[in-house]
Amino acid sequence: MVTSENCSIWLMRTAAIVAIVFGAATIRAGGSVLFGDDAQAAGNIIGFVLWFNFLAGFAYVVAGIGLWLRRRWSAQLALAIAAATVLVFAAFGIHVAAGGVFEARTAWAMTLRSAVWTLIAALALRTLKTHTSPPVSWSADIATGAK
Repeated sequence: MVTSENCSIWLMRTAAIVAIVFGAATIRAGGSVLFGDDAQAAGNIIGFVLWFNFLAGFAYVVAGIGLWLRRRWSAQLALAIAAATVLVFAAFGIHVAAGGVFEARTAWAMTLRSAVWTLIAALALRTLKTHTSPPVSWSADIATGAK
């Protein structure tokens, strides 16, 4: 039987997986530009955006783990990530408006990041605020075979 509790668990776990995968991809992509040989291929890099996204990737993974475990702090972290992303996107907009060089894909990527984290934060705040049962743990899932 599908209950609202089961639905909220499924939604949180989906959001957690998205956050972790998104974070790992962000760390890999940003790291390859910052520390690897992909800087030439990246084109017109905007340093503060690149560094923010790279470092935020680690926060994405932490938030994803917290979301999986249904920890209340993960909702606040998701909100902080969303807010910081929107602020960096605004700073990027100011850079562009001032005539700074940029890649169009940066605008698309920041739009995607802002939308994803706004949705994750809204879902987490709504779900974890109303969630009344104790949060699950990795060991409890393994021991009980929970899905």
